Amino acid sequence: MYLIQSAHNEQLKRLSKLLKQAKTRRELGLAAMEGVHVLQAYLHTGALPEQVFVSEKRAEHAEVAKLLRRLPAGVVHVVTGDALSKITALTEADDVISVIRRPVNAALPTSGNGMLLEDVQDPGNIGTIIRCAAAVGLDWLLLSKGAADVYSPKVLRAAMGGHFGLAIYTDVDALAWAAQFTGRLWMTALGQDSDSLYDLDLNQDGAWVMGNEGNGISEPLLALAPKTVHIPMHAHTESLNVAMAATVCVFEQQRQRLQHAVKA
Repeated sequence: MYLIQSAHNEQLKRLSKLLKQAKTRRELGLAAMEGVHVLQAYLHTGALPEQVFVSEKRAEHAEVAKLLRRLPAGVVHVVTGDALSKITALTEADDVISVIRRPVNAALPTSGNGMLLEDVQDPGNIGTIIRCAAAVGLDWLLLSKGAADVYSPKVLRAAMGGHFGLAIYTDVDALAWAAQFTGRLWMTALGQDSDSLYDLDLNQDGAWVMGNEGNGISEPLLALAPKTVHIPMHAHTESLNVAMAATVCVFEQQRQRLQHAVKA
């Protein structure tokens, strides 16, 4: 283990930038994950982090010490004093922060089951959607060029390891991709000329399309779908936010597919 005693340490300075700057994360091809449980989920995939930073106090905790013993020599950096608390956004400043390499995926999928997020901006929404998408076994998730950084610490915390359960593609040209996708496109939008979610046959390849929190799906993208999809709700109620809507949709898809499997 390495011992870091100063907040001015160069490794901590780089860690601070990874936590705060999307540009730095993209340029270096790295991400910083905050928390023990996300690290546990990452290790469960068989992958190893490049670095792990932990406060001296936290390193003595039985659960954390056991986890750290699973890591190769030279990966763990023990930080003394309050140096780590000065850069982390965690409410408990003595937690664990891991640096991982961002995966680079191959060509964009043109078939299968997945979801496209067009310009979704809230990290909490994106993290929740990733967690749900992984939970129901979607193959992939695409994020448009205008979406928030999917590897920000807030998204990683909200997803609780969901990143490691599906292929994630970023900076996607949503319109160009949708035009060449071979499966069904299920686009969620309000309006009278749309199909109820519960009337759809979801036992086929397809992609859910979810739009920006304030503006929804863009008009050019909507034009590629024969009909949009709505979630039936009581009258005079507010529409669901994008994370809630995505959750309802993918679990209805999961329900239909489980039911179909039992009948088959």
